Amino acid sequence: MANAAPSQKPASVEALDLSMRGGGARGGMPVQKAKPKNTIRTIRRIWAYIRAYRSGLIAVLMSTTITTLLSLAAPYLLGHAVDAYIIPGNYEGLVGLGALLLAVYAGTALTAWLQQQVMVRVAQQSVQAMRRDIFARLQLLPLRFFDSKTHGELMSRTTNDIENVSGTLNSSVTQLLSSVLSLTGSLAIMLYMNVWLTLLSMVTIPLVMLFTKTVAARTRQHFGRQQANLGELNGFIEETVSGQKVVQVYRRERLAEEQFGEINWKLTQSSIRAQIYSGTVGPVMNVLNNASFALIAAVGGWMAFHSWTTVGVIVAFLNYSKQFQRPLSDLANQFNLVQSAVAGAERVFEILDTETEYDKADVSDTTAVTGRLRDLKGEVVFDRVSFRYKEDVPILTDVSLVARPGQMIALVGPTGAGKTTIINLLTRFYEIGSGFVTIDGTDIRQLDKDGLRSQLGIVLQDAYVFSDTVRENIRYGRLDATEEEIVAAAKLANAHSFIQKLPHRYDTLLATGGSNLSQGQRQLLTIARAVLADPAILILDEATSSIDTRTEMHIQAGMRTLMRGRTSFVIAHRLSTIREADQILVIRDGGIAERGTHDELLAQRGFYYELYNSQFKRSG
Repeated sequence: MANAAPSQKPASVEALDLSMRGGGARGGMPVQKAKPKNTIRTIRRIWAYIRAYRSGLIAVLMSTTITTLLSLAAPYLLGHAVDAYIIPGNYEGLVGLGALLLAVYAGTALTAWLQQQVMVRVAQQSVQAMRRDIFARLQLLPLRFFDSKTHGELMSRTTNDIENVSGTLNSSVTQLLSSVLSLTGSLAIMLYMNVWLTLLSMVTIPLVMLFTKTVAARTRQHFGRQQANLGELNGFIEETVSGQKVVQVYRRERLAEEQFGEINWKLTQSSIRAQIYSGTVGPVMNVLNNASFALIAAVGGWMAFHSWTTVGVIVAFLNYSKQFQRPLSDLANQFNLVQSAVAGAERVFEILDTETEYDKADVSDTTAVTGRLRDLKGEVVFDRVSFRYKEDVPILTDVSLVARPGQMIALVGPTGAGKTTIINLLTRFYEIGSGFVTIDGTDIRQLDKDGLRSQLGIVLQDAYVFSDTVRENIRYGRLDATEEEIVAAAKLANAHSFIQKLPHRYDTLLATGGSNLSQGQRQLLTIARAVLADPAILILDEATSSIDTRTEMHIQAGMRTLMRGRTSFVIAHRLSTIREADQILVIRDGGIAERGTHDELLAQRGFYYELYNSQFKRSG
């Protein structure tokens, strides 16, 4: 079943329309201010995805441990080589130890390669699960959510933000694990070799911790702004590309460039700030590490000069001090990457935490009716229904109507009067504010939404087709339909004749948005899709507004056949298409201003009479 749209324009459409008129609004989502959030909680949620692949994590832990042990063995062997072979001049022993060192370095490289291979698979599988969850969540979110977000913003969250997490998982997990093991192992060996030199090497640690804490607070804020600005830029690009014809018709190319430049400038500034702050970590850490190294070399040389230790021990200790300082630098650098990933993950989890259509109890009492509707007669009643998209803007006020089984109910009225909103409430795309909507005497809030919508067939004014074959686009109405049923539905909708003229007939692949078909042809396919679904209640939201008069005449007979025996709601601007409606409702200012048959409304000489005569004069 196709989705309906509210009578009020979504934010993305309003922004594009305003930009086309040269207004002050800018397309895309407003800049989101980076808010301090729970970093630990976000990391735990990321970890929940990773730990699902325990076997891979165990393999990574084992290979990382072996890599760390081998890397810790190398400095000891170097120190031993100095004291036992180089100073005494035992070159035969030095050759053997050199071969052992070569084997250690080769083993370190091999296990490091293995850990990276395994971690890449674990990270990609984790990100795959995250993508799956966010896409599944998007399928369950109410239309109100999509009205408040641009398509580009959502695309940015499902692609850029997740890729940000993916890149960090690929490198940071093994790096953090290796750093912790290396730090612990180096510290233990250094304490064993010389306690005083170990304490000397730890002088810079408080400076490292203070610096990292100071930088982290700023980098996370700027990375958050960078991700938000990137989402805004993607939203603007998506809107502008989709509305390129409108841009060119109204000659707003320069305006679009200026707006893009403004958003692009904000993204650049936030990115520069984020990278500058994070980029200071490496140089500062190098200065602190080199200072520590020089201090240890000087003190160690003095101790060796006084025979308080050996030259080999100093050589080994200097290498261990580097291995001790390097994890601190790595941890600081990885902390910046983690900050960037957390900023992206929070935007992903924000969608995952958004309440879906099914999270709340949908019922007005404690007895929920579950399951699908069967043997539906199709009596629809609106009883004093009121609704508003925004709290201070009422859309419908005390609307009451009765549609008997099999009746055709036509909704007419000016744009924005609330016609489509009535359909949105019937389909439960939005929940009513007050009053009741019943089908066969049952409050629709007591029906599960899947069951309700399985009985509804909707054809919208904006015909949407998928980038798939013509056959699969029609089959979307009922996935188990046979070839004969698909063709029969196409014939009933008068789509079969033009499909036969396509290059590959029903196997013709449609371009994105069906751009290789005319608007009328796309509409005919959506009508065929509704025919195939065989719904109990049919909704036509200005379904023939994009079809030329001749084509419209051809499909009227098919539509009458389709509506026979079904309760049908028809929203139409062409009043000639609803003359045979059992009841016509004139919607004005959020209420029903007039109701009756075509002849009855003409006799009243009210708004419908004026509207009908104005169309008749134009057609004449």
